[in-house]
Amino acid sequence: MSDRPRLLPLLGSTRHGSRDAMTCLYRCGNACDHPVPNTSDNAYFGDVVSTEVSRRGVVRAGAVGALVLGFGGAAAGALAGAAPAAAAPEVPADLDALAVGRPEKGVGNGALTFKPVPPNTLDSFIVPNGYDHAVVIKWGDPVVPGAPEFDLHRQSAAAQAKQFGYNNDFVGIIPLNRRRALLVVNHEYTNENLMFPGFTSQDALSVEQLKIAMAAHGMSVVELERVGGTGQWRPVDSGRRPYNRRVTANTTKFELTGPAAGSAWLRTAADPKGRTVVGTLNNCAGGVTPWGTVLSGEENFNQYFVGGDAAPEDAKPKLARYGISTSARYPSGSRKWERADERFDLAKHPNEANRHGWIVEIDPLDPESRPRKHTALGRFKHEGANVIVAKSGHVVAYMGDDERFDYLYKFVSDKKFMKGNSWVARRHNLTLLESGTLYVAKLGFTSAGEIDGSGKLPTDGAFNGTGQWIKLVSGNRSYVEGMTAADVLTFTRLAGDKVGATKMDRPEDVEPSLLTGKVYVALTNNSARGTGSNPKADEANPRNANKHGQILELVEHRGDNTADTFTWSLPIVAGDPADPSTYFAGYDKAKVSPISCPDNVAFDATGNLWISTDGNALGSNDGLFATAVEGPERGHLKQFLTVPVGAEACGPFITGDNRSVFVAVQHPGELDGASVENPASNWPDGDYAKPAVVITWRLDGAPIGS
Repeated sequence: MSDRPRLLPLLGSTRHGSRDAMTCLYRCGNACDHPVPNTSDNAYFGDVVSTEVSRRGVVRAGAVGALVLGFGGAAAGALAGAAPAAAAPEVPADLDALAVGRPEKGVGNGALTFKPVPPNTLDSFIVPNGYDHAVVIKWGDPVVPGAPEFDLHRQSAAAQAKQFGYNNDFVGIIPLNRRRALLVVNHEYTNENLMFPGFTSQDALSVEQLKIAMAAHGMSVVELERVGGTGQWRPVDSGRRPYNRRVTANTTKFELTGPAAGSAWLRTAADPKGRTVVGTLNNCAGGVTPWGTVLSGEENFNQYFVGGDAAPEDAKPKLARYGISTSARYPSGSRKWERADERFDLAKHPNEANRHGWIVEIDPLDPESRPRKHTALGRFKHEGANVIVAKSGHVVAYMGDDERFDYLYKFVSDKKFMKGNSWVARRHNLTLLESGTLYVAKLGFTSAGEIDGSGKLPTDGAFNGTGQWIKLVSGNRSYVEGMTAADVLTFTRLAGDKVGATKMDRPEDVEPSLLTGKVYVALTNNSARGTGSNPKADEANPRNANKHGQILELVEHRGDNTADTFTWSLPIVAGDPADPSTYFAGYDKAKVSPISCPDNVAFDATGNLWISTDGNALGSNDGLFATAVEGPERGHLKQFLTVPVGAEACGPFITGDNRSVFVAVQHPGELDGASVENPASNWPDGDYAKPAVVITWRLDGAPIGS
């Protein structure tokens, strides 16, 4: 192999990255084939991403989650008073330092000495020399004690509600002690053509099959145990397993909290008080909180609803802004769930869609607790939410709206985080996301006149600028003209339009580093930029027809995460290093791995940034990458692993002892024409494709990355 990476061939698709039509259909209901929902004339942030994607420091597993399993993290300490069902977890001595995110020496400069895995198209899970891996749990495996073994030909909704769901995404770990932990996983969506033998179309599915798909959505909580003294973990397969739990789209009840709860927008015939929702939809990324709960983002919820053409006229602009068709009863990509549950028919229940698109909080340590949807954090296509405790003690949550030309948000709690491990402290902290102030980002550019859409660096040598957080709502007070607080929180996209928020290139994971307080945003791609009447490139989104995405680094004023101003830059602009429009923080591009479509991020215990990809437009499989964010190795990006054919690498989570990496392998074999009988992948068991969570560790017990 030459020192200079060759320019890898690009695929011809104009869809999301290099994804097949099947992915576009099942994941987001063909969102890219529909008009861009954001028709405002707000400024666009799309072109700066081409060179300055510094380190997307936003882990799907959550800021705290990336550090807890040492067990030296904030979540570990928060759990001590939490769970009457089992013995109290051990409490680390360094809880407070990790919770507030104080800078430490050597941050982001831990040694990443592994030999990179080369780009490939193998139907395998590939790791570096000296490492091993194993499937932790896969679709259909029993979760709840008493669940039946999976039988492909005898599936039922009742069985699936007790088994591991489909298309695992976010991965989080809640430690119980040094040898036991809880694995918390999102199940984003289903591929019915890869689930049911003899599949022909969504219309031909039986009502029972539709209910199976509903039960395969949601979340799973699974108790794990360490294997000997290694970095491997596996499910506990005997005993009470009191924490094990399934959350689904059709059986689990959720409590609405915050200022919009009970408002007219959230009331339905089945819930006239507007405070209780059945199910959660399209759960994508998430985060682990310092008090030991998990946050999960409801993303492409629009595809589950039909009948928008018959909705009340005053509701249609609001539905359209969220990607719900108001002209066709059955829009392209419809899942036909209304055949199994009429609440998905907006002609009959016009407010049901408003009850989805929120941040969900679940308490894995209390299996009897009711999950909550927090209206104070706004409603949009949430990729996820990740939190940090600011210097003042307030909790700050960062969020991205994963749509072309949509916005970046943050939430600052009214109350302060209560330190300590008492039951009183934990009950207090469980209320932190119920009230606070919601902001949307507006970016300023330093070299706007030099941006030509090619990705060429400005003469000052960087894509960078300043920005401000625009206040949308605080408690019950709206700061958006013509909108009440309930309006702003329920139709947050419209509020962002009104105040001039900056249009971004699909902001997905957004995560603060607990060690530095810097925030990293994964901007996945935006092939629509600069096409037709769509916004052209700008300094933050510097490339037209952006196929590969970028990482944005955001530094709050004076290091205060509650500040209302910030500076930003693009440390990484993704693509083939031989492409002149790419940038890797100034590092020698002949020595970095090609990367396309950054999606999720995570941090290891020393602060290195780990980036997983979705939809590699360079023609090779998706994977997990690592780079330092500080020091001379900043920008030295190396591919750590690759996932099988057709799969996406999701939810990277590096344990706090730096001995294990969890990755969710989502939709393996998701290629056009694939089916159960004609699989495009036979990973992991050699028969038909199954989404699964995988763990990787060093055989000699050395730290991950070495």
